[in-house]
Amino acid sequence: MITSKSMQVIEHKPVIAIKLGGSVLSELSPRFFKSIKTLQDDYHVIVVHGGGPDITAMLSKLAIESTFINGQRKTTREVFEVVEQVLKGKVNSRLTHQLNLAGVRAVGLCGYDAGLLKASMSDEETLGYVGEIEEVNLTLLHNLLSLNYLPVIAPLAATSKGEKLNVNADLAASAIAEAMQVEKLVFVTDVPGILKEGNIVPRVTKGEILQYIEGGIIHGGMIPKVQAALSVLELKINEVMIVGCQDTFIQSGEMMGTVITEGEGVESA
Repeated sequence: MITSKSMQVIEHKPVIAIKLGGSVLSELSPRFFKSIKTLQDDYHVIVVHGGGPDITAMLSKLAIESTFINGQRKTTREVFEVVEQVLKGKVNSRLTHQLNLAGVRAVGLCGYDAGLLKASMSDEETLGYVGEIEEVNLTLLHNLLSLNYLPVIAPLAATSKGEKLNVNADLAASAIAEAMQVEKLVFVTDVPGILKEGNIVPRVTKGEILQYIEGGIIHGGMIPKVQAALSVLELKINEVMIVGCQDTFIQSGEMMGTVITEGEGVESA
């Protein structure tokens, strides 16, 4: 259970969290960033990003071995230095700049800035410096949002003793979404939603998702994306949404993509 450090009420607008995977960061279009600007008319927005491909490329360039265990990167001290450099120094800075160019008042952060994310080590012997988030500093997020700033968060955290840790971006986004009690958590992918016979399925349930996987409608790289989305529903977040990265995801004031819920779904025609 994620605990929070203080909290104040944000008036007027609900909160949405957006998770940007490292694999889509190079594909984000100017129209996508303009969509986030438009989204701020009706919502407070928090962005959490990954950076796996950039990290892997830098580790390879430096001839540093990188291994994955159950989907998580084993993070030695040497690897962490590269992870920190890439996530905080490169990816976060670039993404924050792109949002600002689109007219968004974006502020780049990582989890150990102002004690934003407190974590404990997941399994030091197996995974090294990889953490699980235990506490979110809601005062910082609420203060930024109340002033209409958009936090852009790199998934790094610190223990109570100040040890820096790498955190899986999906888990970081989920923890922040849970603590903030967001209206929905949005996963940005390289497709505009779940597709069935070439059409976007506007709304599906957890049960329908499992059927789609079994029937091959959802396949390949989309499977881990929807599995990550399903795990969020267990955190008392009502809706998870999958949207595309290469175009606007808001049309006529509505978010376009696939909404995933626990309840009844309505497929596209």
